[in-house]
Amino acid sequence: MSLTEETSTGGSYYQAHQKVYPREVKGRFATRRTIAVWILLGLFYGLPWLRWDDRQAILFDLPARKFHLLGLTLWPQDFVFLAWLLVIAALSLFFFTAVGGRLWCGYACPQTVWTEVFIWMERITEGDRAQRMKLDAAPWSNNKLMHKAAKQTLWIVFSLWTGFTFVGFFTPVDVLAEKMLTLSLGSWETFWIVFYGFATYGNAGFLREQVCKYMCPYARFQSAMFDRDTLIITYDVNRGEPRGGRRKGADPRAAGLGDCTDCTLCVQVCPTGIDIRNGLQYECIACAACIDACDGVMDKMGYARGLVRYDTHNAIDHRRTHVLRPRVIVYGVLLLALGIGFIVALAMRQPLALDVLHDRNVLYRSLETGEIENVYLLKLMNKDSVSRRFVVSVASERSDTGNDTGGYRLDPARPVFTVPAGEVFNAAVRVRKRAWDDSADANGQREMEERDEAGVSEVRFEIRAEHDPSLRASAESRFFAPRR
Repeated sequence: MSLTEETSTGGSYYQAHQKVYPREVKGRFATRRTIAVWILLGLFYGLPWLRWDDRQAILFDLPARKFHLLGLTLWPQDFVFLAWLLVIAALSLFFFTAVGGRLWCGYACPQTVWTEVFIWMERITEGDRAQRMKLDAAPWSNNKLMHKAAKQTLWIVFSLWTGFTFVGFFTPVDVLAEKMLTLSLGSWETFWIVFYGFATYGNAGFLREQVCKYMCPYARFQSAMFDRDTLIITYDVNRGEPRGGRRKGADPRAAGLGDCTDCTLCVQVCPTGIDIRNGLQYECIACAACIDACDGVMDKMGYARGLVRYDTHNAIDHRRTHVLRPRVIVYGVLLLALGIGFIVALAMRQPLALDVLHDRNVLYRSLETGEIENVYLLKLMNKDSVSRRFVVSVASERSDTGNDTGGYRLDPARPVFTVPAGEVFNAAVRVRKRAWDDSADANGQREMEERDEAGVSEVRFEIRAEHDPSLRASAESRFFAPRR
């Protein structure tokens, strides 16, 4: 069944999609939106080329499991910080939506930003709104083919550049560029460049407002965060109605009209194709293009600006707007607490970590000295920006100090390892213990004997920086021995 197949009553099950041709608009909000687009695109395309200490400043090195953020290197063990940032981002969206409506959608959403660029390329190749509509309605000709080919060329090149930049956050961009020039890209790199480029091409070039209207979940649950004190784009019905045309300089009140001239410019500039005069609609992305268009008409007619404006429902109804209200206060306090907590936790983050793996091949060895030996692989992670030397020590799991080793000793006795900055160093160490330890005091004798009889006891490894004992990390493992 076709999407536009008619019913027996002459209607249709679905409405065919009508392409939106947004008209170019100039004004204070259009200027701010353009500045936001330049800043965000500049960050996206420029950050991969930024250098920091002889490496790429922003790099998510998945094979090495390291995430470089300027001077900070995060490891999989630091995943909590990523989760923390995601919670802050979600709460920020709730906070700013409750206060200012869909500011994110109108100025910072990637779909909005890239759509602006694609529409700009469409304008320089096919002309303004009227010319684009005329070109699409015209039969195919050499002129139409030339304009369409020029637009598609710009779109495809820009989309592939976007895909290349995206992959450049995961593969060093200079290496990626060299591979592209020598046609030696790997299969996965090629796939993600094409995939992300195609996604950009499809979403920003063809789907556009349909992503915002039908695919974006935010458009569906935004109303749950709105109230009558939320700042939205609204049309002043009391001032604008009844709408109708008139001559410039004519008194609309004498003609029984409101300030709205019914020029429909607010509809023509809307990137989602809605009529803001019909009230708040979930398709509105709060880009404020309709405000700029209406303000321009009001200036020409000699009327006061603000027929279409940012405002609240309460202000429209001549009621007091409450900026500080319970939901805003709760969101703000939580956001502030999470932000401060994140900064403090990041500042107190230890720049080293330790993982211990027991040798899988042999659980233990019985030595001629009457000792039991276990072999371990230590993974020393130096998250700092400088190379460090670490001293390894071992103790009983129930020991609170490094002096009480619980009968364990390292061979060699005091291993020291140098770990370069931002690297993981693998070190094999041997731990020895007498087969049955009779050195425990009276209180710990029974526990020691029970553990020895089971053949398994607990051991704790600790590393500390050689010249900064405050930098230390520890990890536990098991020591295996024959049953008593």
